[in-house]
Amino acid sequence: MDFKENILSHFEALKGESKVSTAIDKIRTSAIHQFVNLDVPTTKHEEWKYTNLKNLVNKTYQFPSPSISDTSKYTPFTNQYDEEQANILVFVNGIYVQALSRVISPENELKITNLATSYQGNGGETREVSIEEHFAKYASFEKEVFIALNTALSQDGVFIQVPHNKEVSIPIILHFIADASATDVICHPRNLIVVGKNSSATVIEHFSSTLTPFSTLTNAVTEVYVAQNAYCEHYKIQTEESNASHIGATYAYVERDGRFNDTTVTLTGKIIRNNLNIKINGENCEAYMNGLYAVTGNTHVDNHTAVDHAMHNSQSNQLYKGLLDEKSSGVFNGKIFVRQDAQQTNAYQSNKNILLVPTASVDTKPQLEIWANDVKCSHGCTVGALDEEPLFYLRSRGISHAQARAMLIFAFADDILKRIKYSPVREFTEKIIADRFGMELI
Repeated sequence: MDFKENILSHFEALKGESKVSTAIDKIRTSAIHQFVNLDVPTTKHEEWKYTNLKNLVNKTYQFPSPSISDTSKYTPFTNQYDEEQANILVFVNGIYVQALSRVISPENELKITNLATSYQGNGGETREVSIEEHFAKYASFEKEVFIALNTALSQDGVFIQVPHNKEVSIPIILHFIADASATDVICHPRNLIVVGKNSSATVIEHFSSTLTPFSTLTNAVTEVYVAQNAYCEHYKIQTEESNASHIGATYAYVERDGRFNDTTVTLTGKIIRNNLNIKINGENCEAYMNGLYAVTGNTHVDNHTAVDHAMHNSQSNQLYKGLLDEKSSGVFNGKIFVRQDAQQTNAYQSNKNILLVPTASVDTKPQLEIWANDVKCSHGCTVGALDEEPLFYLRSRGISHAQARAMLIFAFADDILKRIKYSPVREFTEKIIADRFGMELI
């Protein structure tokens, strides 16, 4: 059974059990039709030129069970941060686990419903907006086969709404755990985040997996709507095992005076593809796209970013940094679009990479497309080894070669780490990088 046949058989089974609203059902039906018409990308597709999915799509995947009998095995995955002071939602193979989840923010400032409940139209009586107003409005499935697949088959995820004029001071942590305990598993978590006017929130998506002989493929989509004068701080942390692959897309839509700050950190995994797209649809908007991929072994990580400036007098800044060791490989493809009406746009993009050994590799391609004339835009990329001069300087001061190397690696990563405002995420990432390269943190 090929990949599409495998998926279609699952769609028919889910459709027979469907309890979603009529509007959502129409969107999902349209998405599966588009999935059938679209090609699964190969290296002949320009956007997938350096990422080969052949081994991923040659597997016959099973869909996870909608119920979790033993939750105790997942507890270690949900204690990565200071979670006593956080809203926690846990998903195993994309399915919500209520026993491991809790919301401690008051309902008048934060409304959270797992998506399976929202699909049915439940829990929406106190909401200012319904899921139908935003679902599939920003992550278009017309040309993206994996977004079409997620839209059609997503069973669960989270619907987060911050009402107008509310500051959510407690972070929202979403744990997505992939577990292929008996067979190869594919899951499609879907998230919708709506931050109302003059409001703010911090959302952390953490993807991890159990270590088993079988493979997992997580196909995740997150849509974020940032209303006028609102602020959303978004993190995506990836610590999946070497048999776990991930294809993820984050789409943000930012209104006038809105701010969206995204940081993506990839530390482990098999084949990782992150698509981050931001549409700036108002003036005085700010968008920040920060990325760090520090990978080893045979991990392949592919980051594709795009920021679309549609209105004037806004700014964006992209900085992605890569540390690649052993036989790992990386890809960075960043795009900046400045439309004709987007005068007085400031847009910057930079990708910097260090290949720690000759067997590691990276392909990088920053791009600018500008139709306006009153703008300040720049882009650039660098690829190289560790600089021998500072390494020699540190060694001349009595520091061992290993420790000097670790210090330079950590200093390179620190430019991204210090941009992580939520300290538990920053400390978690710092510790993994320090442990990997033999750096002692003070």
